[in-house]
Amino acid sequence: MASVSKLSNPASAAPVASSAFRSDPKLAIDFCGGGRPFRSSIRPLRPSIRRNRADGSALVVKCSQDGDGASSKRTTLHDLFEQQGQSPWYDNLCRPVTDLLPLIASGVRGVTSNPTIFQKAISSSNAYDEQFRQLVMSGKDTESAYWELVVKDIQDACKLFESIYDQTDGADGYVSVEVSPRLANDTDGTVEAAKWLHKVVDRRNVYIKIPATAECVPSIKQVISLGISVNVTLIFSLPRYEAVIDAYLDGLESSGLSDLSKLTSVASFFVSRVDTLVDKMLEKIGTPEALDLRGKAAVAQATLAYKLYQKKFSGPRWEALVKKGAKKQRLLWASTSVKNPAYPDTLYVDPLIGPDTVSTMPDQALQAFIDHGIVSRTIDANISEAEGVYSALEKLGIDWNEVGAQLEAEGVESFKKSFDSLLVSLKEKGDSLKAVSV
Repeated sequence: MASVSKLSNPASAAPVASSAFRSDPKLAIDFCGGGRPFRSSIRPLRPSIRRNRADGSALVVKCSQDGDGASSKRTTLHDLFEQQGQSPWYDNLCRPVTDLLPLIASGVRGVTSNPTIFQKAISSSNAYDEQFRQLVMSGKDTESAYWELVVKDIQDACKLFESIYDQTDGADGYVSVEVSPRLANDTDGTVEAAKWLHKVVDRRNVYIKIPATAECVPSIKQVISLGISVNVTLIFSLPRYEAVIDAYLDGLESSGLSDLSKLTSVASFFVSRVDTLVDKMLEKIGTPEALDLRGKAAVAQATLAYKLYQKKFSGPRWEALVKKGAKKQRLLWASTSVKNPAYPDTLYVDPLIGPDTVSTMPDQALQAFIDHGIVSRTIDANISEAEGVYSALEKLGIDWNEVGAQLEAEGVESFKKSFDSLLVSLKEKGDSLKAVSV
């Protein structure tokens, strides 16, 4: 097994944390609309970037209330796609969705959302109030009103990315929306929810997100077989990732479609959360060998996931599907923001660059990569070292299956908590509106 000494410990590297943005005279961060006064005490703080480029143009990354972000010229996101074949997506969504336009101009090629993102967007903004009021006054119950708010955002965002979808023949330009997190352990319920969401959104470039729980892996196969494109989320381990690939292949084979070219999928493999958990385990072990492996587990496992991807999407079985127009289920790197401020802020982007992959980045990671990310094929540059790290962690007693199971459970619970919290807030707001109208 290869030595692990070649992989540097992120904690010992010179950190590039968010403070770097504040100290860079070329870069200024403001919140919610470029210094304009807040109109509401509940207006969310959503960071934007204004960076003076060498050519004098301005780069703006923002999610404001007014949608007035300026468009930008070429960025490292364009280079990432054109030079290395990796698609940069944005892991956030809020109103007005027109705030995505400068991001699209900056090279963003898709959007991902989840229950936590919508919880933050809806609960901390007044942009949804008027539609919600109309829904409540028309007699909609709280959960039905929630889904109408979400569906409108998804439909509007899909419209903005439609041209990218057409230009790439359905490879990019997707907007992802997740089924209710309450269904994470309900196979049939997930299938029905996916069918409903796909029908009600009614956009060619929507991805229906389904979690990779044991109960939902069969759901993935069924939904794919129905001709519905899927973003499989909450993947934390290699065995579960292989099961997801098999579900995709099984779904393609059982679809009965003679032309599979319009049916696509991505597999969202989570990264930073792996280090967050494994680092705690390593610190508990406390030996020099264990401490030296901190910050290495996530990238190592992701690297091996890419190796598995290459293996599974080759050979006779896959070639038979290719003849029907089938497209590979691309690996999507999720949870790419750095949780440990001691680590470089592009730790989960720079080392995972490779063809036919997607990197979805929230504000922190996106801003960092645009500012100082390095565009180079890295995902399969250190496979032997990644295998060494993976093996070394096992020898220290780290059970990868247990890590994956714990992170999956935490991820599902986090989304449920966000979903339930938002519904409670909306119900209270709805009750207040009804009381006022009486």
